[in-house]
Amino acid sequence: MKKIILLLTVVAAFVFQGCEGPEGPQGPTGPSGDTISEVFEVTRSFNAGNNFSSIIPLNPQIYASDVVLVYLLWDTVNPTTPVWRLMPQTVQLEQGDLLYNYDFTRSDVNLFLSSADFDLNILGPQWTQNQTFRIVIVPGYFSKNATKQVDFSNYNEVIKTFNIDDSKVKVLK
Repeated sequence: MKKIILLLTVVAAFVFQGCEGPEGPQGPTGPSGDTISEVFEVTRSFNAGNNFSSIIPLNPQIYASDVVLVYLLWDTVNPTTPVWRLMPQTVQLEQGDLLYNYDFTRSDVNLFLSSADFDLNILGPQWTQNQTFRIVIVPGYFSKNATKQVDFSNYNEVIKTFNIDDSKVKVLK
């Protein structure tokens, strides 16, 4: 019985003893409260040589909770009023449906064309050459703080809601 009490006393001493030692290294810095949305503009051409796709590196990488929206320059009302359409965007052509689409990771955005109906090599240059895109990075913390639903298909509403100054769009080569 004395051995059991002695054993319990030793175990209790270890359990209730505080840990002491040097402080460990500082952890990685998290997102700051003043993280802002960013907008990039790129113009790309698509062909068989690039597999009708273009990868845009994101520098710096985005957080796992961030969202990337991509808009295609569809038209211009006048030189100062562009018309942007949220992708994916389907165009119904005589040959079949053409799809402008994208996907993204934390480090890049992949813009691409696809069609299940026809060979993309028959497309005219108006569909493949010098296509302009706006890439909008929306920090994930906005979704927690959003007070209303945002119509992401409306570029101007997204810009206004997330307080983006699109006069400072970064044009990427």
